[in-house]
Amino acid sequence: MCALRIDGRACDELRPITLETDYLTHPLSSVFISCGKTRVLTAVSYEDKVPSWMKNQKVAGGWVTCEYGMIPSATTERCRREAAAGKQSGRTVEIQRLIGRSLRMAVDLEQLGERTFYLDCDVINADGGTRCASISGAALALAVGCKRIFPANTNPFKELIAAVSVGIIDGVPMLDLCYEEDSNAEVDMNVVMTESGKLVEVQGTAEGAPFSRSKLNELIDLAECGLKQIFSYQREILEKIQ
Repeated sequence: MCALRIDGRACDELRPITLETDYLTHPLSSVFISCGKTRVLTAVSYEDKVPSWMKNQKVAGGWVTCEYGMIPSATTERCRREAAAGKQSGRTVEIQRLIGRSLRMAVDLEQLGERTFYLDCDVINADGGTRCASISGAALALAVGCKRIFPANTNPFKELIAAVSVGIIDGVPMLDLCYEEDSNAEVDMNVVMTESGKLVEVQGTAEGAPFSRSKLNELIDLAECGLKQIFSYQREILEKIQ
C-alpha cells in the first residue's frame, strides 16, 4: 500500500472499475462506467448522413463526434447547467473534442459509410478523471454498437481505446488520480491509448516544477499498466455481446 494515498491504494493501483452495458433502453448502445466515485453514462446513437462540411468538401466515409457534460449535482458545489448559461465552457468544449478525437482512432471512418455516430457522455458524479472514464466507457459503447449493426467482415471498428490519469504527488508517481489527488498533484497527466499499445493523446502539465523526460517515460509506463487492465475489462464484456 502507498501511505500517501487517501484511499489506501497502491501507487500503481486503479480505482475499482465497473462497466454496465445497455444501461439505457433507447440508444444503439450504452455503457455506465464507474471508476471509484466517478460515474459517467455513455451512449451511442447514429444517423445515416454526415455533417454538411463533409458533403461540401467531398470527404468519403462517415464521422464520429461527442457531446460531454455534467449534471448540476455531479460536483461538490452545484454547477449551473451550461444550457442555462447559454454557452458551453471552454473546459467542456476541450473535453468533448478530446473524446471525439480519441474515438475516431477506434474506427475506419471510410468503412463507416455515410453515417454519423454520436457519443453522449454525461457525468453524474465527479471525483477526478471524468474525461478518462468517458473515453473508456464510450469506446466500449461504440464497439458494442458497431458489432450490432455491421456484419463481422465489414465492421469498421478497429480496436478498443481507453484512457487513464497519472500524476506525481510528493515526488511519487501514482495511477488513476481521484479529485483530491489531482488537485494537489505536482504533475497531472491523461494518457489515451489503443488496445495494441499505441498512444492516441498525452496531456501532461507540471503544476509546480518542470519534470524530466525520465519521469515522463515513467508516467506513461505506469499509465500503460493501468490501461492494460481496463482493456481486459472492456474485452471481456465485448466478447459476450452477440
